[in-house]
Amino acid sequence: MVKDKNKNYYQSLSRNMILSTIIVSFTPMILVITILLQQYQVSFYEKTNAHLNELVQKHKQNIDTFLTEKTANIRFLAMTKDYETLNDDEFLQRKLQLLRNDYGNVFVDLGIVEASGLQTAYAGPLELENVDYRNAEWFQSAWQKDSYISDVFLGLRGTPHFIVAVRQNENGREFLVRATINFNSFNSLVQTLRLGKTGYAFILNREGAFQTQPAMDIPPDPDGISFLWKAVEKTRNKILITRWTDDTGEADLYAAGSLKHGQWLLIVKQKVSDAYADLRRMYYLALVIFVIGAAGIVFMANYTTRRMVRRIRKTDREKEGMNQQIIETGKMASIGELAAGIAHEINNPVAIMVEEAGWIGDLLEEEDFAEGENLKEFRRALTQINTQGRRCKEITHKLLSFARKTDSTLKDVQLNDIIREIVDLSSQMAKYNKVSIETRLQKTLPYITASPSELQQVLLNLINNALDAMEKTGGVIHISTKISEIEPGTIVIVVEDNGPGIPDANLSRLFDPFFTTKPVGKGTGLGLSICYGIINKMGGKIDVQSAVGKGTRFRIWIPFQQ
Repeated sequence: MVKDKNKNYYQSLSRNMILSTIIVSFTPMILVITILLQQYQVSFYEKTNAHLNELVQKHKQNIDTFLTEKTANIRFLAMTKDYETLNDDEFLQRKLQLLRNDYGNVFVDLGIVEASGLQTAYAGPLELENVDYRNAEWFQSAWQKDSYISDVFLGLRGTPHFIVAVRQNENGREFLVRATINFNSFNSLVQTLRLGKTGYAFILNREGAFQTQPAMDIPPDPDGISFLWKAVEKTRNKILITRWTDDTGEADLYAAGSLKHGQWLLIVKQKVSDAYADLRRMYYLALVIFVIGAAGIVFMANYTTRRMVRRIRKTDREKEGMNQQIIETGKMASIGELAAGIAHEINNPVAIMVEEAGWIGDLLEEEDFAEGENLKEFRRALTQINTQGRRCKEITHKLLSFARKTDSTLKDVQLNDIIREIVDLSSQMAKYNKVSIETRLQKTLPYITASPSELQQVLLNLINNALDAMEKTGGVIHISTKISEIEPGTIVIVVEDNGPGIPDANLSRLFDPFFTTKPVGKGTGLGLSICYGIINKMGGKIDVQSAVGKGTRFRIWIPFQQ
C-alpha cells in the first residue's frame, strides 16, 4: 500500500512538473511568435501596398507621358504648318514617315478633317480619303476640345485603335489634324506589367470597356468597376489599393489610378492568395518552428522531469535508508548497553561462585575432609567450577568490550584482533548451527585507522548472514586477511562460506537498501547496505562472488597508511 502510495505521489509530481514546464516554456514562445508574426504581417502589407503604389504610379506616368507626347507631336505639326501645306497628301506622308522613324510603328496614319466631317487629306496604309466622319463619336467629341484622345474602338478599319486629334483655327477656318495610334504599341505598355503568377494590368474607360487587351479573357465586373471609379475619385485621383471579393467568393487585390484626365482607369489585379504567398509561407514556417519547438519542449520537459524525479526518489530512498540506519545504530547502542548490564549482572554471581569454590577448596585441605572417600570427586567438581567460572568471566569480558566499542570514534586498530573477538562471540551460535569458523590471518598486518565498532558491525553482519544461509545444512566459514598484492596499500579481508549460494538475479541488488531474501520479520534488508556504506566511508570497497550450490565469498579492501 505504501509502495502504491509513493508510486502515485511520484507520478503526480512528474505530471505537475511536466505541465508546469510546458506552460512556462510555451507561454513566451507563443507570445513571441504571435507578436513577430503580427509585426511581420503589418510590415508585409505595408511593403506590398507600397510596391503596388509605386508600380501603378510608374506605369501611370509612363502611359500619361505616352499620350501627352503623341498629342504634343500632332499639336506641333498642326501649329507649325498652314492648312494648305497640311492638306497635301504627300506632305502628310513625309511627316508620317518622320514620326515612324522617331517612334516606330506607334503612328498608323495621319489625316486632315474639315469642320463638315470630311477628311480632305490622308497618309496611311488604308484608302480613307474623303471619308465622312460627321457622325463618328470621336469626331463630335474632338470638335468640342482643343485636343482629344478617343477611346479604343474598331471603326471603319475593323481593328482596335484610338485617335489623337488637335483642333486648329487658321483665319477663321477650323479643321482637325488627327492621327491613329497603333493599338499593339499602346497595349504593350500595359501588358509588360505583371505581378507574381496571377497579377496583370489593364485599362478601362468610364463605361467599363477594356482599352487594352487583358492578360486573361474575363469580363469586367460592373459592380467592381463602379466601386473602383468611385473610390479613386474619393482619393482625388491618387493610387487606390483595395480588395474586392467577386461573386465566386474569390478575393482579389486591386491597385487603380486614373489616366487621360480621369477618363481611363489603370487597374492592376492580383489574387490575394498570390499576392500574400510569401506571408502564407511565413505562417507555415512559423508553424513548423512552433511544432519543432513544442516537440523539443515536451521532450525536454519529460526527460528533465523524469531525471529529477528519479533523483528525488533516490534521495528519498537514501533518506529512508539513513533513517533506518540511525534506528539500527540506536538498536546497536541499546544492545551494547544491554550487554554491559548483563555482563555486570553475571560478573557478580560468577565472582561469588568462584570465590566460594576457592573457599570450599581450602576447607577440603582440612583433616576432616582429607581422608574422605569423595575427596577426588570434590576436587574435580571444584576444578570444573573454576574453569566454567573463568569461561563466564571471559564471555562477560567480551560482552563488555563489545559494549564499550559501539561508538564510531576512529582509532588505530589491529584488524586481526577485531576478527578474533568477533569469531569468539560467534563461535557458540556457529556450533549450534553445525558451522565451524576457520581463520587464516596474516601476521604483522599494519594498523588501520577505523572505528572498531563499525568494523565489528561489518564482520558480524557477514558472519551472521553466512550462519543464516547454512542454518539447515551446516558448513564452514573461512575468514582470511592479507596485504593485497593487486592493490598496494590495502588489506583484503575474505569471508567465504560453502553454503547454498546466491542466485545471479539477486547479486546486482545485494547492497541495495531494503533488499532481502530472508523471510518476513527476520531481515530488514539494511545489513549489507550499511556494510557497504561503512566500507565506502573508510575509502575501501566491498564486492561479492557467489554460485548456487557452491557458496559465497565477500571481499573487503581497507586502505592503510604506508
